Amino acid sequence: MNIEIFEKAFEKGKEAIPLGNVATYIPELGKAGKNSLGLSIYTDDGQRINIGDTQTRFTMQSISKIVSLAAALEVCGFDNVFEKVGMEPSGEAFNSLVELDLNSNRPFNPMINSGALTVASLLLPKMSFLDLADYTRLICLDEEITFNEAVYKSEMANVSRNRAIAYLLESKGIIENGVEESLSLYTKMCSLNVTAESLANFGMVLALEGKNPVSGEQLMNPKVAQIVKTIMLTCGMYDGSGEFAVRVGIPTKSGVGGGLLSVVDKKMGIGIYGPSLDEKGNCIAGRPLLEYLSKELNLHIL
Repeated sequence: MNIEIFEKAFEKGKEAIPLGNVATYIPELGKAGKNSLGLSIYTDDGQRINIGDTQTRFTMQSISKIVSLAAALEVCGFDNVFEKVGMEPSGEAFNSLVELDLNSNRPFNPMINSGALTVASLLLPKMSFLDLADYTRLICLDEEITFNEAVYKSEMANVSRNRAIAYLLESKGIIENGVEESLSLYTKMCSLNVTAESLANFGMVLALEGKNPVSGEQLMNPKVAQIVKTIMLTCGMYDGSGEFAVRVGIPTKSGVGGGLLSVVDKKMGIGIYGPSLDEKGNCIAGRPLLEYLSKELNLHIL
C-alpha cells in the first residue's frame, strides 16, 4: 500500500485545522490541543498505517452511539429498537429537540442525541455500563479503553439540554422509565477513552461483517454490522451527512471529542483524531482527509 497517499491525505487534513475550534460547551473537552491530528488505517490484509497522534486517548462522545446501537440490536432485536427510534436523517443539529417536539413522536435516528438516549433506555434492563464498556473493548480490539471520570463529571454538570430531551422523550412515552439512569448511561458511554487506532480496529471489524480480523471470531451479528454501517452512511455526520456521503461516500461516525470512525467495506477501517471541529461538530480535518483518500483510492461506496 502506498503510504505517500495517506501522508498526503494527512497533510490535507492538517491544512483545515485552523478553520475549526475545539468543543468548549463541555469544559473538559476544551482542554484538548487544537492542532492534534492522528490517522490510523487497518487493512483487510493486516497492514497498519499510523500517522500523527494515533495513540492519544480521547473520549468517544457520539461515536459511542454506534456501539450502543449495535449492542441494542444484539440484545433487544431490530423491531424493538426501531419501534422506538427511526432510521431517517433528521436535517437538524445533533442536540436539537425541535423535530421531536413539533414533527415527530419518536427520534429520527439513533445518531442524534434524542435517538441515542432512547437506545440507552432500551439497554438499561439488559446491560450495565460495565457490560457495555467490556463490549466496547471487545469490538475495538482494545483492552486499554477506560472510563474518563473527569469528562463524565464535566458533561453531567452541563447536561441541561440532554436532560430536557430525555424528559421530552418520557412525555411522549418513548422512554418509559429510568430517565436519569438513561441520561447517565448515555453520558458514561460518551466518556470512554479510545485512540485513533482503536477506532480503526472497530472500523475493520465492521468492514468484515462483525469478525475479529485476527482470529476470525464473530464479534457481532453480520446483519447488525450491516445496519450500523448503513445508519453511519446516512446519519453519521449529523446534519452534514448528506454532503459528506456525496463528497466522500464512506460510512463514517463523528464525535465532538474529535474522533472519526470510517468503514471501507471488505477493505479497511479508518480512525481519525482531530479535536478541531467544524460548525456541525465534526472533526474539521476529517472531510478533506477522507475526501482525498476516497478519490485517490476509489473508496466511494458508489
